[in-house]
Amino acid sequence: MGSTKYITSMGELTRKDNSLCFRKNGKNIYIPVENTKEIYCLNEVSINTKLLNFLAQNHIVVHFFNYYGGYSGTYYPRDNYLSGKLVVKQVEKYQKERMEIAKAIVKGIGLNIYEVLYHYYKHDKKQVKGTLNWIKKKFIPQVEAAGDIKELMAYEGEVWLKFYSDFKYFLSKDFVMNKRVKRPPDNPINALASFGNTLLYTKTISAIYQTHLDQRISFLHEPSEGRFSLSLDLSEVFKSVIVFRTIFDLVNNRKIQVEKHFEKKVNYCILNEEGRKIFVEAFEKRMESVFMHAKLKRKVSYRTALKLDCYKLIKNILEEKEFVPFSIKGGI
Repeated sequence: MGSTKYITSMGELTRKDNSLCFRKNGKNIYIPVENTKEIYCLNEVSINTKLLNFLAQNHIVVHFFNYYGGYSGTYYPRDNYLSGKLVVKQVEKYQKERMEIAKAIVKGIGLNIYEVLYHYYKHDKKQVKGTLNWIKKKFIPQVEAAGDIKELMAYEGEVWLKFYSDFKYFLSKDFVMNKRVKRPPDNPINALASFGNTLLYTKTISAIYQTHLDQRISFLHEPSEGRFSLSLDLSEVFKSVIVFRTIFDLVNNRKIQVEKHFEKKVNYCILNEEGRKIFVEAFEKRMESVFMHAKLKRKVSYRTALKLDCYKLIKNILEEKEFVPFSIKGGI
């Protein structure tokens, strides 16, 4: 999986000379530092300050997850990519042109959902036509005419609800989403969506970390303490294309099955260790898969597309270039 390493078992992560060492059940597994950019701890992992210093020296980001597969936090060396000038400009952009960027994001969400559903429409799932028509004729004009962030967020919520309600036309009944439940997820499709969205959110944190953008100053979501709200903004347009297409592929090809890959308790449902491994592998494969980029006239991966959206936002902030988020149709 290249620059990303996943730890799915309980154990201890330490520094061993100039390598990382994961110890579980009395055995050592060595992780080379070269080319490692981020580590995902998907289970309870013990660490110490000696390790944190070593990670900082090598600019390695670590994402921690809780038992439910939910995001707990990220450790990264903060001061490597700071730019005072960009932070000041980013704040100015938030104060003066927040709505323009927020509208671009919500419009991008709708257009990518449209393309994902249109794939099923072309493959004889004509029931999704109502949502396709609604996105083009009602949703896009509403977004463009929206007067404030609250109204925009309402339209965003509506397009996701329409998307979820169409799952029943192309997924088995085990994976139909009656309603989106996040913390903790209460059925298999919610468990997959929560885990996938969190992986994408942390991928976006890593992408933003490699730029001079400030993670805390966002445009669609309210900037708030305790979370990287810009990562929520920039990951949104990719969710339908990366997270949900991964889910649809795994479910429809029976690579993930309700009876084999989930733990169910009284009021929640989560992927078991085997299920997480299958999902992570498919997710990474999707991140590395390529498409023809309309403007660059070359093939790029979704991982690169995520980074390009960060740079597009920087160009908007510093050079006033229009911010048009990633579009699966044009590979923009």
